[in-house]
Amino acid sequence: MLFAAGFGTRMGALTANCPKPLIKVAGRPLIDHAITLARRADITTIVANAHYLADQIADHLAGTEIAVSHEHPEILDTGGGLKAARGLLNAQTAFTMNTDAVWLGPNPLTILRDAWEPSRMDCLLLGVAPENTRGHSGKGDFTVSARGDIERGPGLVYTGAQILKLDLLDDIADPAFSLNRVWDRLIGSDRIMMIPYPGLWCDVGHPAGIQIAEEMLENDDV
Repeated sequence: MLFAAGFGTRMGALTANCPKPLIKVAGRPLIDHAITLARRADITTIVANAHYLADQIADHLAGTEIAVSHEHPEILDTGGGLKAARGLLNAQTAFTMNTDAVWLGPNPLTILRDAWEPSRMDCLLLGVAPENTRGHSGKGDFTVSARGDIERGPGLVYTGAQILKLDLLDDIADPAFSLNRVWDRLIGSDRIMMIPYPGLWCDVGHPAGIQIAEEMLENDDV
């Protein structure tokens, strides 16, 4: 599931007439960077949600294998958007990935898949150490124990990539909701974990992130 429905307000004028996932980094739309990672991880069912300037997203993906989950009339946030797309995903477990980041290093989806243990996990998040982020400030989102359990607080930065079991969404009746509600319910249950990404991750949710990401990709030292 590729999250591509947001308004991209942090991008300012750049998203006045263009949805954020279609903003180009190193000559390619952001969403195409994410699609390449999914395809290289041999993921065969890919869904992107769309709301803001949705027709542009749909036109860009026309003729590909990627299904579009249109959110209308209201945007549904990450949890609601994922729940609305379940019929298209046709799965019990799914990857999710934000489309406003660029990665340098091993495929993050492969790392998640290799670490996924459904017998002891309901959700597995991919984090990155603050020193391995680019275009991002802050001390991190989650502290992680030696076992991998998480708590809210300084530590690893959430990268926007995860694996989760979709039945976690079943008992949330609201049409629009954040996946934070799912995580907060799991924290303390030993069923939500986080692993670190060993490469570099760049936040391209703001205008300065475009140049930072391009410089990161040009100076490939990972």
